[in-house]
Amino acid sequence: MALSLDDKLLGEKTHYYCSSSEDEGEEGSEGDEGSEDEDGGKRGAASEKAPPSLPEPQLKEYSGRSTNTGPKGVIEDWRRYKQLETEKKREQETERIQLLKKLSLSCRTEREEEAERTKDQEFLEQIAELEDEFLKEYRLKRIEEMRHALENVPKFGKVFTLTKGSFIDAIDKEKAGVTVIVHIYEDNISGCEAMDGCLACLAQEYLTVKFCRIRASEARLSFRFTESGCPALLIYKNGDLIGNFIRLSNDLGDDFFATDVESYLLEHGMLPDKTTRLTLPSRQPVAEDDSDSDFDVD
Repeated sequence: MALSLDDKLLGEKTHYYCSSSEDEGEEGSEGDEGSEDEDGGKRGAASEKAPPSLPEPQLKEYSGRSTNTGPKGVIEDWRRYKQLETEKKREQETERIQLLKKLSLSCRTEREEEAERTKDQEFLEQIAELEDEFLKEYRLKRIEEMRHALENVPKFGKVFTLTKGSFIDAIDKEKAGVTVIVHIYEDNISGCEAMDGCLACLAQEYLTVKFCRIRASEARLSFRFTESGCPALLIYKNGDLIGNFIRLSNDLGDDFFATDVESYLLEHGMLPDKTTRLTLPSRQPVAEDDSDSDFDVD
């Protein structure tokens, strides 16, 4: 039914039907109102608290540079770029100057090269002259030393005939460095007479070599050696036997010359070099007494 204005003002209802949905709706509305009241209380409590304090920003000293994109920052960045570019150019210029100085030390003009070659040539010529003078002085000095050494070497120039008593002394008591050549011969043996004549010629040519001869029977050698070993040459130096040549007639024949014996001994290294050989002047007498030799060359 319709309600009058008074009933509406007094809160009268047309139907007094209780529905569960209405109750739930009322309860829900009441719950919403309660939650709203709780939220409002929380907000009020939160609003009553003081807001947290924020840290104040630290002020840094101005470094003259700016990362701003404003006009001042762009100008400052441009100035810094130009400064770095200038410093880089200076470094490059310094390196270039150092490189030029280094190259200038090793690079010379053609005139300087020619002058340097001239100096080198003059220096080499001076060295050659000094070498020639040094070699000349050295050669003269060596010749003088060799001459002095040869002057102290005894000179013989003949053939000495030995006996069984003088055979050992003629070898062991001779001065050191002297070569002693002993011819072992026997009469009526082919080749012995020719060997005596050859050694007599060589004794006058090789004055520093001592040539001797001894009969095989005097040396108490066996008959077999006398028949098959003569003529024989024994070569001693410093008391040691350095050469032993027997039955030389098999190599030289029964008739031979001084040059043949000389070549044979030189081939075996038993005679000194001719360049160091001394010869006696024609007017200089032989140092040894001729009475010691019974075989002389006319």
